[in-house]
Amino acid sequence: MQRRVFLKSGALALVTMGLSPSFLRRAVYAQALPRAQKGKVLICLFQRGAADALNIVVPHGDPNYYALRPSIAIARPGDASGAGAIDLDGFFGLHPALSTLKPLWDRGLLAPVHAVGSPSATRSHFDAQDFMESGTPDVKGTPDGWLNRFLAAKGTCAECELRESPFRAVAFAAQTPRILEGPAPTIAMSSLDDFTIRATGTDVQRLEALYRTGSADLIHGAGTETFDAVRMLKSANPQKYAAEHGAEYPRSPFGQSLRQIAQLVKSDVGLEIAFADVGGWDTHVNQGGATGQLANRLADFSQSIAALVTDLGDRMDDVMIMTMSEFGRMAKQNGNGGTDHGHAGALFVIGGAVQGHKVHGRWPGLAPEQLNEGRDLALTTDFRAVFADVVGKHLGATRTDSLFPGFTGGAAAGVL
Repeated sequence: MQRRVFLKSGALALVTMGLSPSFLRRAVYAQALPRAQKGKVLICLFQRGAADALNIVVPHGDPNYYALRPSIAIARPGDASGAGAIDLDGFFGLHPALSTLKPLWDRGLLAPVHAVGSPSATRSHFDAQDFMESGTPDVKGTPDGWLNRFLAAKGTCAECELRESPFRAVAFAAQTPRILEGPAPTIAMSSLDDFTIRATGTDVQRLEALYRTGSADLIHGAGTETFDAVRMLKSANPQKYAAEHGAEYPRSPFGQSLRQIAQLVKSDVGLEIAFADVGGWDTHVNQGGATGQLANRLADFSQSIAALVTDLGDRMDDVMIMTMSEFGRMAKQNGNGGTDHGHAGALFVIGGAVQGHKVHGRWPGLAPEQLNEGRDLALTTDFRAVFADVVGKHLGATRTDSLFPGFTGGAAAGVL
């Protein structure tokens, strides 16, 4: 194989194995964040499409909720139908399809946050997701995602003398998500099997030999890290992984992504940040109530997360799971039995250090005069307050203003 042919094939190999282009470059930040506490992992799960907060964390204690949603509202706890909300605190409850999350609430591991989201007024999925992942609402063109900013800054601090794992940040996605774009190295892959299978065999051994004998350019450097990553993952033997503690993951793509995140956590390959997303939350038509389209999506979501927590067992002391969605949905159901794009939403923070047994965030109410623009759940908690709380108290960041430029902070979210 000639050098010029190798360069072309080598670049293709990087793409095929799911390595982010950011693997090729690093940057020095003037203001560095401290190194994360050893062994701490943050798992971010994005519900793409704008999940309906009012039917996920149900405000069954607010009578206006039922007036706004005559056919899709979730009945009050104890309803004769047997399909009522799962009560949490006498005012809020979980959608019945989220039953596998209730034990996490009972154990103090689940901290829902309501009326949370972006201060941006956009109702565009694309813009709202971009703002949430860049951490800069209403600022287009931010070059990197807020999690990559954390990784890049932390990776240049004085204490970071040891070589960092190539698996510090892994996204189970077809391409690098916006939240992880930037100068810090990250990996995006469809599955661990694809990564290991495509990265083994005689052809790869030949490529490796050329990488190591080539000149010390970007391709050569990236190749060295690539093959180190392959060997590290191969030594973890992910294909023979068995979930523990009776955990049963759904066979859905989302469920299998979380199963593989558990594999990486327990393989001790240096994982710090994991990301997965799941679509199907844009419920304009036939959303359903206790059953139907949204309920089916929530069942998979809930069962997958519950399996992950069960599988990790005591490791949840060092793992934090955070969900997010770009915005919520309109408070009043539409004429198609669904809900249109709204404003504030809800998210979950799950882990051993959360302030459990409480639904966080100030409830704004659903009376006509309390709604945002007369139609949506009003925002009372900026998503950046929650994200800063988690990355600060769980991962040890002290300069969260560098992660969320322009955010003055305000009151702490109090989730941790």
